[in-house]
Amino acid sequence: MTARTAVADDVVVAGAAGGVRRAGVVLRVGPVSTVVRPRLLGAAIGVGALAFLLFCVGMTVGDYPLSTGDVVAALFSQGDYYDRVVVYDWRMPRALVGLFVGIAFGMAGALFQTATRNPLATPDIIGVSAGATTAVVLGVVLGFGAGLGTQSLGMLGALVAAALVQVLALHRGSTGYRILLVGVGVSWACTSTTTYLLARADLRQAQQVVGWMVGNLNDSTWAEATPLLLACLVLVPATLALTGWVRAMHLGDDVATGLGTPVARARAALLLAGVLLVAVGTAAAGPVAFVALAAPQIATRVARTPMPPLLTSGLTGGAVVLGSDLLARLLLPDTQLPVGIVTGVLGAPFLLWLLARANRTGTGG
Repeated sequence: MTARTAVADDVVVAGAAGGVRRAGVVLRVGPVSTVVRPRLLGAAIGVGALAFLLFCVGMTVGDYPLSTGDVVAALFSQGDYYDRVVVYDWRMPRALVGLFVGIAFGMAGALFQTATRNPLATPDIIGVSAGATTAVVLGVVLGFGAGLGTQSLGMLGALVAAALVQVLALHRGSTGYRILLVGVGVSWACTSTTTYLLARADLRQAQQVVGWMVGNLNDSTWAEATPLLLACLVLVPATLALTGWVRAMHLGDDVATGLGTPVARARAALLLAGVLLVAVGTAAAGPVAFVALAAPQIATRVARTPMPPLLTSGLTGGAVVLGSDLLARLLLPDTQLPVGIVTGVLGAPFLLWLLARANRTGTGG
């Protein structure tokens, strides 16, 4: 009997004091099987429920008063006609952009951190977000890529920066450590270029890009929401299909190679998926700071897994963005505060905590 046909329905692993504990249950549908881990599933459901709650509560805020019940009724085509108009036409695009930008950044952060085996390796740190910002500022100040628009320029800049990092880090196979170091250099180069361009821009041009540069959900419409939704419908399932490689890469290059994983190809695939997610998220709302850093680490601790779980990281990212946007509107109701300012204020202490923890353990987090 082969090993594959001998797999039991219950998956157990060694526990404390030599005991065993249930790690998951194998579900089979014909030739396809997967392991369902109850705690991980529960964490995903819990975080998803929180994200949905914030999604609904966020649409209650505005000049036209709505309760959470009114919003939920409108989502299911119930309740007052004007409530449905307010929810679907005015407030849902902003909520959807916030949710799916958070999902994209959260999953991208999990991919980057797994591919490099470093909790600090995120799009914010290794230059992808900075590249998107530089491309947008180039377009506004110098007229580069005239006619492409902010969304297209941001996506193009993210892809170019990621390709540059990969090419410069390529030396006998790019490693996570080299990618991180090269990415920091590319990030600073892009940031310096952006600062120079803003210094020579006029006031109108600077005002046009400054809100986008920190991440902004204000004035989001279906024009931003629709492309983001379509892209995520393709990218999220494709990313979840890489879960096997994610688990193998977390064990290290040598172990992954021993398990038959094509390490170089797997790392390239994970980074490419992460870059595409960052590109579509940045194109819709700008480089929202620290979401890709914090969401995977929060999800790891909620699910108690040794590596960032992809789906839970994405849902956590959605909850972080929606919660930050709601906090910004409640604290300063008369000010259109960009959501990236709130995530930056909340994310900076989290980054310091990660660095302090890495210094204590000597494991990089």
